Amino acid sequence: MNSLVPYLLWALPVVVILLLYKSVLRVFFGMVIVPDDRIGLVVKKYVLRGAKRLPDGRIIAINGEAGMQAKALAPGLYWGMWPWQYSINMAPFTVIEQGKLGLVKAKDGAPMDTGRVLGKPVECDKFQDAIAFLDNNGQKGPQAAFLTPGSYRINNFLFEIEMVPITQIHENKVGIVTTLDGEPLEKGEIAGVSVAGHKNYQDPMAFINAGGMKGLQEDVILAGTYYLNPWFVIVEQVDMVYIPIGYVGVVNSFVGPEGKDTSGDSFKHGNIVKRNEKGVWEQPLDPGKHPVNIYTHAVEVVPTTNIVLNWADSRTEAHELDKNLCTITVRSSDGFTFNLDVSQIIHIPRNEAPKVIARFGNMKNLVSQVLEPTIANYFRNSAQKSDVIEFLANRIQRQDDAKQHISKVLDDYNVVGVDTLIGDIVPPAALMKTLTDRKIAEQEKVTYEIQRNAQIERKEFESAKAGADMQPEVVKSTRQVEINTQMAASKVAASKGEAEAKTINATADAEVRITIAKADAEAKIVNAKADANATELNGAAEAAKIKAIGLSEAEVTKQKTQAMGTEQYAIVRVAEALASHGIKLVPDILVSGKDGGGNGMIDALIGNEMLKKLQKANEDAVNPESGAKNKGGKKEE
Repeated sequence: MNSLVPYLLWALPVVVILLLYKSVLRVFFGMVIVPDDRIGLVVKKYVLRGAKRLPDGRIIAINGEAGMQAKALAPGLYWGMWPWQYSINMAPFTVIEQGKLGLVKAKDGAPMDTGRVLGKPVECDKFQDAIAFLDNNGQKGPQAAFLTPGSYRINNFLFEIEMVPITQIHENKVGIVTTLDGEPLEKGEIAGVSVAGHKNYQDPMAFINAGGMKGLQEDVILAGTYYLNPWFVIVEQVDMVYIPIGYVGVVNSFVGPEGKDTSGDSFKHGNIVKRNEKGVWEQPLDPGKHPVNIYTHAVEVVPTTNIVLNWADSRTEAHELDKNLCTITVRSSDGFTFNLDVSQIIHIPRNEAPKVIARFGNMKNLVSQVLEPTIANYFRNSAQKSDVIEFLANRIQRQDDAKQHISKVLDDYNVVGVDTLIGDIVPPAALMKTLTDRKIAEQEKVTYEIQRNAQIERKEFESAKAGADMQPEVVKSTRQVEINTQMAASKVAASKGEAEAKTINATADAEVRITIAKADAEAKIVNAKADANATELNGAAEAAKIKAIGLSEAEVTKQKTQAMGTEQYAIVRVAEALASHGIKLVPDILVSGKDGGGNGMIDALIGNEMLKKLQKANEDAVNPESGAKNKGGKKEE
């Protein structure tokens, strides 16, 4: 620390000298040095006698008048700016940060045009040339032009800068714009019509010059970043219109040209027009997200799937269209009052949804103005035509009748009645007690009948049990009968099979025999014919032979007869004939009578047997094979 003291003692005089030198230069030569990060704002303190004065209403001098000067000093060295005549204020540069916007308000300038709230843009190097701004009739007040992020040499005597954030429209949002400058809206219009060329309201003068109107705008801006002058527009961010699956969005436009009604003469409940025309659009918005200006277009979401509405105290659907519906109370023809729950299923076709909204405005009105009175009155009228018991008994038929009647009514309102369902029916308590007592009596009667049948069945059971005890014998007998029957049947079947076999065999044998007989007959016929032919031929030949032999023998016999004599020749022929047939003229054994002596017949028999043996021995000697056969035991007869 002590070592620095000598340096400080040397430096202090240098600094003092420099300050004195600068003051001397400032006083005697009017020297002014403007740093690099500053701008010199000049105030002229006075002028010589006879010099110009500022015009009335002006606060910035551009022609050397006394007062705040329009021309500022940029960074650098300046002479002649004597301190007794000029006061120099060093002001920092105007820096517009990223994400910010610099709004400019002029403290001096030409008066604003009548009806305008923003000054027209003029050439002034982005408000860095104050003299050019004033010379070009820049207008006093808020400016339509603005400064984007950057660094500027702004004369703060003339311009006041306000930094605001830039406008950012988020995803799934739309920006609804209200302009603060422009032409007044036409009578009967609620929003300005669409004009082109203003770059989503980022160029205010282009919007105004194109005839843009002040107030709510029909056009919206989508997600993104925009340099919007908040002195010119006010932006409100709203959600996109979301149409779920199973729904459509019916658009009722409050802006646009007057369109021609496309609904036809039969529909007299509002105009159905084309898209972008004023009225209910004939084409609804399909499921999805849509950038709709909710202040110029009303979108009614209409379900196109089946909708269930419940007339019940304890049941409400998620859509809550039946939130105010309750159980229907009816009175029967016999004076009883009772409650019933009803469910109605409806469907609105896509192309019919605009007509439904044009007629009723929204779905709640459809329910309250049509469905609620129609269904409640139908069931009240229906109940008065019958007593409670009949109503309960004919529930299905009444449900079908209700469906047909209500569907026909809804068809006139462009709504499809899908089905009508009767839910819980709560009859009167007194009637229910009567019905309950009757039912109990019927059940008791049934109980008594069941008990009686049980006793009868018990009796039958006892009888059956006794029979069951005898059942083994009965079964045994039955089985024996079945066995005998089966055996008899088996025998009968065997007999039938045997008889059939014999019949088949006999038939086959007969057929074989017939065939053989036919064949033998044919063979015999053939053989007979052949034998006959042969016999005929042989007979003819034999006859010829015999005739020839006969003639020759006759001739011989004639000669022999002539030679021997007739009688002698006859004896010789008899002898030859007997000899040729083995007949002996003298017998081998002669049996004589009493006079002859001997034993007669006995001797003849003995002699006959001896004769046979001799003949047999003679034959064996002549034919040995015959003897061998006789030895074998077979006697040839």
